[in-house]
Amino acid sequence: MLKRIPLLNRLVGGSSGGPGRVNVLRLHGVISPAKSSGPLGGSGPVLSLEALAGDIEKAFKPSGLSAVALLINSPGGSPVQSNLIAARIRQLADEKNVPVIAFTEDVAASGGYWLACAADEIVADPASIVGSIGVISGGFGFTGLMEKLGVDRRIYTAGENKSRLDPFSAEKESDVAWIKSLQLDLHEIFRRFVEQRRGDKFKVDEPRSLMNGDVFLGEKALELGMVDGLGDMRSTLRARFGEKVQIKLVNKPKRGLSFLNLLGSRGDDPINAAMTALEQRALWGQYGL
Repeated sequence: MLKRIPLLNRLVGGSSGGPGRVNVLRLHGVISPAKSSGPLGGSGPVLSLEALAGDIEKAFKPSGLSAVALLINSPGGSPVQSNLIAARIRQLADEKNVPVIAFTEDVAASGGYWLACAADEIVADPASIVGSIGVISGGFGFTGLMEKLGVDRRIYTAGENKSRLDPFSAEKESDVAWIKSLQLDLHEIFRRFVEQRRGDKFKVDEPRSLMNGDVFLGEKALELGMVDGLGDMRSTLRARFGEKVQIKLVNKPKRGLSFLNLLGSRGDDPINAAMTALEQRALWGQYGL
């Protein structure tokens, strides 16, 4: 069951009677197990539990916190990393008995909304893009190009399914059915988490009707019960915890990598780095960003 923390009943000044304190955890970027987004497209850093574990611990470490705020701007990405990050946030929030408030900026979609649902309350900008409760995967097929170039694909496996979805081989119906089956299972995990966290907050008769991959602007998301309020972080926190509330950013924004990394200056495969960057740029591009 969802553990609801009565945010409005918290002491405005914190346990010490002084100004309240809210630690802010920035969750900006594509969610991915990759180390970085690479130099193409300017997508910025990526989000993973490995990269964020220290910052999450730091956000919940001080005593007497009024709340922890999640500042989210993410088009989603890896469902596994989304689940791991959200689970770690919930674990510490419950251990420390600290309320968590998520604030959405440009977009909190797919895995970005997954992260937002880790909070006890979601506050969106009226123009934020929210939702996209679904699963997507994609790739490229090079068989036509290879045929024109006169290139043969030679692949050898031990295990009949080892070469599923090989981009250099013709697509098989059985492979498509397999990946769609995985997507359905992942979608169900995503929907269950949203239902667990949001519970009866949805304002529609069939909450799962909203979990079909559609996105909504903040104002519409509020009408549907996908978020709890509209506003910006500083104004909301000052109204909630007092004008003198201390708002502390625990993780500073990281710059994207230089173009030299495309050449493998850090040991990365330049082709994989370029493809990863393009895929991450495509995730932002879905929302016009």
